Amino acid sequence: MFLSANVGVGHTSAANALKVELSIGDPRFEAHVVDSYKYAASVVSRVVSNGYLGMVKTIPQMYRFLYNRAERATEVGPFRSWVHQFTAGNLRSLLVDLRPDVVICTHAFPCGVMAEYKKQFDDAPPVVAVVTDFVVHAFWIHTNIEAYAVATQEMRTTLVARGVPYDRIVVSGIPVNPAFGNPHPDRDALREELGLPCDRNIVLLMGGGLGIGPLETMMQALDRVTVPLCAVAIVGRSARSEQRVLEYAHRVGYPVRVVRFVNNVHDYMHASDVLVTKPGGLTSSEALAARLPMVLFKPLPGQEERNTRYLVQRRAALRSKNTRDLTRNVQSLLGSEEKRSQMRAAMQSLGKPDAAAEVAAAIRAVSADGLRGEAVV
Repeated sequence: MFLSANVGVGHTSAANALKVELSIGDPRFEAHVVDSYKYAASVVSRVVSNGYLGMVKTIPQMYRFLYNRAERATEVGPFRSWVHQFTAGNLRSLLVDLRPDVVICTHAFPCGVMAEYKKQFDDAPPVVAVVTDFVVHAFWIHTNIEAYAVATQEMRTTLVARGVPYDRIVVSGIPVNPAFGNPHPDRDALREELGLPCDRNIVLLMGGGLGIGPLETMMQALDRVTVPLCAVAIVGRSARSEQRVLEYAHRVGYPVRVVRFVNNVHDYMHASDVLVTKPGGLTSSEALAARLPMVLFKPLPGQEERNTRYLVQRRAALRSKNTRDLTRNVQSLLGSEEKRSQMRAAMQSLGKPDAAAEVAAAIRAVSADGLRGEAVV
């Protein structure tokens, strides 16, 4: 059973990548992906689903303060402890009914809930935590989780310093569809399949599955780029965002292709020259696997700011703090094959297109040990 959270599509995308990998060669495999917030108190669910997006949009400084303060915490606060206990109790009937061999958490909230569940119920299944960013927040860290899958060695160091045994941590990368690591053999043919021009640079614009990325601002910045380009804007699930982008596309002097949520993002990445995006953990990992040069713009406070810092420090991305920066960075990458090659080389050392297979192997090991009644260490 996968426990995710409906605050973006990245957490569910990681679960789906692992579902595919775990099903290979196992006809008995069965999986359920569950939104853990549906089992939390209704006030918590409303605050998260509505308050989170509202806060990061309107008062990001407050969210940044709360995120940083929580990150420094060494103990679970009373309110969070109560929420974990309440949600664990609500999940009891589901877990008894489904009797999963292993629970995989792709979000910090259900990880805390399952840590509490394991304290309350002796028949709790083993739990694997799959961290979907390039930093690990304190909310993820519990000493009774059987295994952690993380993106970097630095994250393993953080977990060990907070009491998680070293050998319970696999540095796998963030699980993505392995198709991101398999580029199309003929990019011109791929562009034709996607209805994209072969005589222009393709700039892929992504604002996250919830449609909160500033796509119109990105498009405005691209209008000052002097090399010929075509933009592809993936607007996610938001019909409102799609309408805004379609309207704005008439104001710019280059062609724009607007698409909603698609299952072949890997094709669009392989067909593109540069990606302009918010630095969500999954999108960034997909681009690393595809070796698509990245320009990061307007990261959300908290985890996305830390993702940005990690990627920029390792020369796997450029950060644009404003539209002038964005124009200059895109112009620089499109105008220099050498710069794109240098970034792709840095990305190759970080990209983990086979991460899902490695995490799946760890999940199978934890599940098998749980079935044998052995302790997992």
